[in-house]
Amino acid sequence: MKANLIQSCCSLSRHEPNQLEEINVKQNPVFQKEKMVLLPGGEFLLGSNDSESSVEDGETIRRKVTINSFYMDKYAVTNEQFSQFIKETGYVTEAERYGWSFVFYSFIRDVDESDLLGSSPHTPWWHAVNGANWKYPEGRNSSIANRLRHPVVHVSWNDAKAYANWAGKRLPTESEWEYAAASGVIDRTYPWGNELHLNGIHHCNIWQGEFPSVNNGDDGYYGTAPVDSFEANDFGLYNMSGNVWEWCEDIYNTQFAREAVLQMESNVRVIKGGSYLCHHSYCNRYRISARTFNTANSTTGHMGFRCAANHF
Repeated sequence: MKANLIQSCCSLSRHEPNQLEEINVKQNPVFQKEKMVLLPGGEFLLGSNDSESSVEDGETIRRKVTINSFYMDKYAVTNEQFSQFIKETGYVTEAERYGWSFVFYSFIRDVDESDLLGSSPHTPWWHAVNGANWKYPEGRNSSIANRLRHPVVHVSWNDAKAYANWAGKRLPTESEWEYAAASGVIDRTYPWGNELHLNGIHHCNIWQGEFPSVNNGDDGYYGTAPVDSFEANDFGLYNMSGNVWEWCEDIYNTQFAREAVLQMESNVRVIKGGSYLCHHSYCNRYRISARTFNTANSTTGHMGFRCAANHF
């Protein structure tokens, strides 16, 4: 099977329409409210005009929004939680249906050569790997056995929606996500403040070294980190910057959108927060206001999600 690839700034997308029917799964009566935080509502100003903001991404379009109070998961959804969802529903993720997903090149050492389906000349560090999915993050010879408290990856927007429905929750809107990450503070650069290494310490899991060749792991991690790593922000939310990209409900929409995005229309969804692969030399989208996109059926080793809810 040949992987059909297009370039996105921070990952790759499946460049084909989503032809899978929406799958409704039986809702779980246990909502895990104890792992959510009730956030107060308020007015908030989205976007940023600082020197690092991206005009192309639509980040510099400032817009005032009113946020109603809502619940937000303290943590990204973990492998353990997603395993429970799969066990109870029998849901099959899109990476499993397609038979492959994208894996960062430094994690494919144990992958059989026959399972390497191709890479993009524009982002050669991403390889389409046969058998890679949420349960086997680096391919068929890998496991999540020692990563149950890590965020689930290789989940599409459609997969995240199915999980949220089962959990009696939903995906956050981009406005809610940005407001939550900033703890309601306008023009805050990172969830902990405006300095990346505030007080000389690491506050998130991003690339340390020279991307994409050298990651020295100074923040303690080379790949994903447990979802409760580092300190929570003022709202009590963990890892809103770095670790894994998080799916939002919204269609990606900006007057500066790239041609490919305009062609794919509603199949393209917002992702926020950056990941363990972000580095200031290539992708500094671990800032709160930063945003990018992927197609709703795309899966990679650095995209996950967390849920929101209106009430319980």
